[in-house]
Amino acid sequence: MQDPFTQKKQKILSEISANGTDNLDASPKGTIDEHCLPIIHLINSHPDMVTTSSCSGRVSVYLEGTQDKLVSKGNEGKWIFVTHEPAETRDWYKTVDFEYGSRFPSAAAYGTRGILYKFEALILHVKCRDLQTSNQLYSLAMSCGFRESGIGSNFNVAIRISIKLDVPIGFLDEDTGKYACFVGEEYLEYLTKLSLDRFEENFRKLKQLYDAIEKYVAGSDGAGATSENKPKDRPTWESKEERRERMMKEGLKRREELRRD
Repeated sequence: MQDPFTQKKQKILSEISANGTDNLDASPKGTIDEHCLPIIHLINSHPDMVTTSSCSGRVSVYLEGTQDKLVSKGNEGKWIFVTHEPAETRDWYKTVDFEYGSRFPSAAAYGTRGILYKFEALILHVKCRDLQTSNQLYSLAMSCGFRESGIGSNFNVAIRISIKLDVPIGFLDEDTGKYACFVGEEYLEYLTKLSLDRFEENFRKLKQLYDAIEKYVAGSDGAGATSENKPKDRPTWESKEERRERMMKEGLKRREELRRD
């Protein structure tokens, strides 16, 4: 009989094969962003680790919900804009119907639903088999500069880095129903440039983390990936077409292995 961790991992990999995607992302896109696919396949090639959620980094503009508290994500909160792709970040504000030149709401209207501009960096959640593996993964993440990382219950490791932006840029005008922006396009362009710099640093750290985990997997001496699934010959970055073809082949192979089990 399989141990609980192996059963859990096989269930996750089975869902991956069935859905044709790796994990879910909480953004409106609903599936994982492709920049995370190489490191997810790498981590999942190790028998003592499995990814449970991920985000490679994103820019979002969020309208707060109706709950009466600061930075609310309650009822009716929604994304106005969201992307994981740096190229899609440029001129994003031209795709939103902003009403410029609005004053910041008065103190009496402080409860107005705010609009927040955010850059959120890479985050990975990985379930490990035991304390030794979770400690090793945590140490690798910390050595790569992911200083916000931590180990939770049941050997779950959260890999995070703090290079975020979180800036209020406007509010919902309750009278007109429009998005009122109390900064100009010049400032939004400035925020965009800051985000592009953070995207560059974010992907640099992602590659650094990939390389560190790859060395760990390759040197695990039986505790890590087998010769069949060790990803040492897989390129770190692939074209979308190459990645799609590889994922299809790997998904079919994993599905066939699960059927045999």
